[in-house]
Amino acid sequence: MISDGSRPEILLSYDVSANARSAAVKVCHLIFGRSDSPPDGPVPYIRRRGVVWVGQSVFLLPREEAESMARELEALGAVVRMARIRIETGELARLRKS
Repeated sequence: MISDGSRPEILLSYDVSANARSAAVKVCHLIFGRSDSPPDGPVPYIRRRGVVWVGQSVFLLPREEAESMARELEALGAVVRMARIRIETGELARLRKS
């Protein structure tokens, strides 16, 4: 399988300490965005091409997005784990949220 740059190929999970409430809020803003952010502000990860939210703290992402997200999450104090995976298109469609 050859990556086209937008096909999810990295499984990323993260964890933020329950004691780091401020960091957890910043992580949510980074991933899901803010309702008061300007239209030309940063695009939340959840809205970027090729990003699939699998469930709580777990995403499938293209490699570049995963590396970028991991750097930003780690800078906020989150513990990040990543693994390269292969997944068929039909299987990927089952994971996408409606």
